Amino acid sequence: MLLHVSCVVWASTVIFLQNRSALCKEMKLPSKASRPPSPSDFLDKLMGRTSGYDARIRPNFKGPPVNVTCNIFINSFGSITETTMDYRLNVFLRQQWNDPRLAYKEYPDDSLDLDPSMLDSIWKPDLFFANEKGANFHEVTTDNKLLRIFQNGNVLYSIRLTLVLSCPMDLKNFPMDSQTCTMQLESFGYTMNDLIFEWLDVGAVQVADDLMLPQFVLKEEKGLGYCTKHYNTGKFTCIEVKFYLERQMGYYLIQMYIPSLLTVILSWVSFWINMDAAPARVGLGITTVLTMTTQSSGSRASLPKVSYVKAIDIWMAVCLLFVFAALLEYAAVNFVSRQHKEFFRLRRKLKEQQRQRAQASSDSKVKGNNTSGNNAPHGNAAQQCSVCAQEEELAQQGLLFQSYGLSLSTGTAAEMDATPVFADLPPGLGFYDIRRRFVDRAKRIDTISRALFPMSFLMFNVLYWLTYKVLRHEDLLAAL
Repeated sequence: MLLHVSCVVWASTVIFLQNRSALCKEMKLPSKASRPPSPSDFLDKLMGRTSGYDARIRPNFKGPPVNVTCNIFINSFGSITETTMDYRLNVFLRQQWNDPRLAYKEYPDDSLDLDPSMLDSIWKPDLFFANEKGANFHEVTTDNKLLRIFQNGNVLYSIRLTLVLSCPMDLKNFPMDSQTCTMQLESFGYTMNDLIFEWLDVGAVQVADDLMLPQFVLKEEKGLGYCTKHYNTGKFTCIEVKFYLERQMGYYLIQMYIPSLLTVILSWVSFWINMDAAPARVGLGITTVLTMTTQSSGSRASLPKVSYVKAIDIWMAVCLLFVFAALLEYAAVNFVSRQHKEFFRLRRKLKEQQRQRAQASSDSKVKGNNTSGNNAPHGNAAQQCSVCAQEEELAQQGLLFQSYGLSLSTGTAAEMDATPVFADLPPGLGFYDIRRRFVDRAKRIDTISRALFPMSFLMFNVLYWLTYKVLRHEDLLAAL
């Protein structure tokens, strides 16, 4: 009986242990099933060769177009070159689109940051910059690219680029101009039936806080828009952003405007120098003219060879004109101050001609009494015509001296009637009095120039700065 009870107890223990082992196995099986796969296995299943994913085919193939949302972050902005009309900037270009084939639920994370080498395994938009002149990627220390996949199939693709973009400039108001430079993002191969670019609703264009440009001020407002392109191969999506740049003219004010202004003022110093100091006044005038020519050439060295006139060209041309006019002013002063010598030279010449005329007249009378025939009258007529021509020339030159209250004639009343331009000098008028009249007239030119040149240049400055800093600046702002 005792043996029978022992057998029953042993059998019950064995059955209990077997049931407990089976229960433990059932409890462990669900825990093995809930363990997530390894990242390598997950990626192979998601976009590997066995996944069936084809990077050559766009999402929603044969269906609605793929909407790609773009935004950029400007890391640096500079090197705006007028000669080549382009600008250089460093940006982070970010694109986001939805690819249902990359949606997942097996992995617990909401998003996956993948290695840039995985970019070759997925489809990407064929974006390019329509107004690009040059570009390069950054590979230090590794490829500056980011790939992020979300559970719902959204893909974020970010890349760092350095771009040189074309920027046609209107330099009519240079260096007080404002420029508008654009960046155009366009699809190269996919038409709008397959791909559409859009700007991000909030923060489409972001700028680094410490961004500074050497010559321009980048305005906060940015012009976002569409620039859809129509080619004979189809209609392609295109979006653009406009950067509004206002030039700061501090550099040009210091390097061009102020030096040229001082050069013009320096040329006026000759008006206060004695007219007899010809080397000083001529040297000063030529030096200022050459200085202005050099400055004018330097102002055009960093600018393209455009066909229209720029604001800096007008300034330099007028400054050169004032400097050259100051040099010509001394030429006029020197000419007038030396006219007394010409006056007495002509008087001596006239006196000699009158003497020759009187002698020729007396000789003709003697020959007329002693000689018969036709030759004598012919010779007398020739001599008279020659003398008359010389007197007519002197009469024209004598008109110059009438404004001084002087005349060339010293002859008799009959001779003065023959040439009414020639009248006697005022009584008591000597050599030094006549010279003083011409010198006073020359000094008067210097006196007038001392006031005329500064006032004219002041009026030009008022019109120049009013036109370019106020009127045209307001027109540019209205156009923007």
